[in-house]
Amino acid sequence: MIKKGIILAGGMGTRMSPLTKAVNKQLLPIYDKPLIFYPLSILMLSKIKDVLIIVNKGQLDQYKKIIPNGNNLGMKISYIEQDSPRGLPDAFILGENFIKKDNVALILGDNFFYGQNLTKMLLNCSKLDDGAKVILHKVSKPELYGVAKIDKFKKIVSIKEKPKKFISDLAVTGLYFFDNDVIKYAKKLKPSKRGELEITDLLNKYRLKNKLKADLIGRGGAWLDTGSIEDFYKTTMFVSAIENRQGFKISCIEEIAFNNSWIGKKEILSSIKFYGKCNYSEYLKKLII
Repeated sequence: MIKKGIILAGGMGTRMSPLTKAVNKQLLPIYDKPLIFYPLSILMLSKIKDVLIIVNKGQLDQYKKIIPNGNNLGMKISYIEQDSPRGLPDAFILGENFIKKDNVALILGDNFFYGQNLTKMLLNCSKLDDGAKVILHKVSKPELYGVAKIDKFKKIVSIKEKPKKFISDLAVTGLYFFDNDVIKYAKKLKPSKRGELEITDLLNKYRLKNKLKADLIGRGGAWLDTGSIEDFYKTTMFVSAIENRQGFKISCIEEIAFNNSWIGKKEILSSIKFYGKCNYSEYLKKLII
């Protein structure tokens, strides 16, 4: 079982400069909520209550203003500051004392997931005991992503970063589930030519031991990487359209905590007071009427 999760919310967000010069990308709004709410909600839907958020040095106070410690969600949320980006696997080295002997999930702070069967898939992934599992999504331009080729048992037989020659149209998203060996494997990695530890190298360590499996976001599901201005606003329009058409909120973290029975009416009322008079608070009120 996976009971711990890491959100990697560092990085300089240079593709979105000058917006990200003063504010971390994960604190910018996707429609009516900060981006960080969306990856956090994915871990919450996976029933993960113990979360570590890795942030840039000097930006910790900004995060603590919006997500202090998790008490309001019935969770435990802690933080680590990162001096500089050193690649995704560095999250497991930085987070070693947080992970301890447990298995762990990792989600990138700028990834957005949505889908009808998403919760069912997440709960299945969080049952992982041994090996690693990655979430894949079919894309029209695989040459822009890290992609994986799978067999009929959903085992990954090949994984390549931005392949020039077609091997698969299944992109590796920014959501991963690992057993405790991930710390050991991450420590053995050597930086690539760009000076960072590469997630593909880490996943290949599991693949070579025949311990790397995949799960797929099916047709009708969505995975969006909000790394550029264009993608950021596409995601905002997507969330806006669905919320206004259907009347429910995507990634309302208090609602998920309430539905998980992690919090009650008292914490919802406290959150309403915290957010003040706004549409988000009005939505929270409807949860407890």
